[in-house]
Amino acid sequence: MTLPLDFEPRRRSLLPGTAAAANGSKLDQREAVLEAAGAASALGSDVSDVTMTINGTQQTLSVDNRVTLLDALREHLRLTGTKKGCDHGQCGACTVSVNGRRINSCLSLAVMHEGDEVTTIEGIGTPDNLDPMQAAFIEHDGFQCGYCTPGQICSARAVLEEIKAGIPSHVTGDVTAPIALSDAEIRERMSGNICRCGAYSNILAAINQVAEEQA
Repeated sequence: MTLPLDFEPRRRSLLPGTAAAANGSKLDQREAVLEAAGAASALGSDVSDVTMTINGTQQTLSVDNRVTLLDALREHLRLTGTKKGCDHGQCGACTVSVNGRRINSCLSLAVMHEGDEVTTIEGIGTPDNLDPMQAAFIEHDGFQCGYCTPGQICSARAVLEEIKAGIPSHVTGDVTAPIALSDAEIRERMSGNICRCGAYSNILAAINQVAEEQA
């Protein structure tokens, strides 16, 4: 069989070809690095400044863009009353109020809250001047270990406001009528806050007491 091309590998011809290929590869790598650097530059800094009003005080933080609101509160501002439980939005221990609405702070990035008003458990009453919900939790033993209690109280206060505002829940029968306060409504609306100690009946009693006082 005869080769179609008259090819005879020689050292003098092989080495320059290999060197040219290697040089081309280095150039490709350099271009790739420069391209990646340019893309990163176009994306901007990894750190951002965010200004929020937290418990009535304006705070400006420089945070990594990936930092959650929960970690910003706990690690940057030392507001450790807001607890980290599951860190997946399933237990409610991290519940805070943002612009009057309760959220799971572990599921929200701090940089998303520029200009927002955030209220944590530290902004709800003091040891010498308890919020009615805090006082009711104490009166009815609405906690045991207490780890979930800050989130429970933040949610409980929001639940009463949601019912007053006519925001229906999954168990609301008639969404066109004023919502009647009931144990079922409270349980449904508090279902996102888990108490591993099982103080649910006492928490329900505390919330009912505050609701009656506000009626």
